[in-house]
Amino acid sequence: RMEDIFPNHLTYKELEDYIDDEEILAKLKGRCMIVKETQPLPFEAIVRGYLTGSAWREYQRTGKIGGMDMPSGLKESSKFEEPLFTPSTKGEVGEHDINVSIRKMADVLGWELTEKIRDASIEIYLQAQEYTLNKGIIVADTKFEFGFEGEELLIIDEMLTPDSSRFWSVDSYEEGRSQPPFDKQFIRDFLEKSGWKEEDGPPELPPEVVSKTAMLYQDIYRQITGASLQP
Repeated sequence: RMEDIFPNHLTYKELEDYIDDEEILAKLKGRCMIVKETQPLPFEAIVRGYLTGSAWREYQRTGKIGGMDMPSGLKESSKFEEPLFTPSTKGEVGEHDINVSIRKMADVLGWELTEKIRDASIEIYLQAQEYTLNKGIIVADTKFEFGFEGEELLIIDEMLTPDSSRFWSVDSYEEGRSQPPFDKQFIRDFLEKSGWKEEDGPPELPPEVVSKTAMLYQDIYRQITGASLQP
């Protein structure tokens, strides 16, 4: 249980406690949760166990990751000896997140708070990785978001989902290449091949891409939890 490592924003209250309209309840049930209102911090807490994504591009370009010097000779999808904490800014709606150094994060939040977030993020990642490896799944990287409710620091966003993590199969993992994804990387790959650019605005995805993405999300849920997602 992640809340045994760090407190979160869940209230465990039901939608029925707040909504009487049956039609609205039917639309929201299973898609919403009641959470505490917090003041979000302007950074995303990213933990990387493997060299992929923007970290791989940065390493190829500079030999660094998150401003940190890295050993030479690493390959795409190489496993790090220890997970890396590589924060990014949390952009406003319509703005890009920007990878920054841990020092830059500490310049804004202070070292005490930055280290608290870093240590909690890595601990959650390690426990999640241990759990999923027993299910045949690698968590290549993931991100967390934190915020304050009064003076209490909480995790305030979904955790360890295909929207916030990269999941790979243990059986098909191979260093030196990209890995078949169980996450939204499938959509990223499609958009990159299609020639779409972010300044073009939100793209319209073909039905087969939507269907394949839904299938991947359901597959990773089933592999990790042993249950099926109910539509």
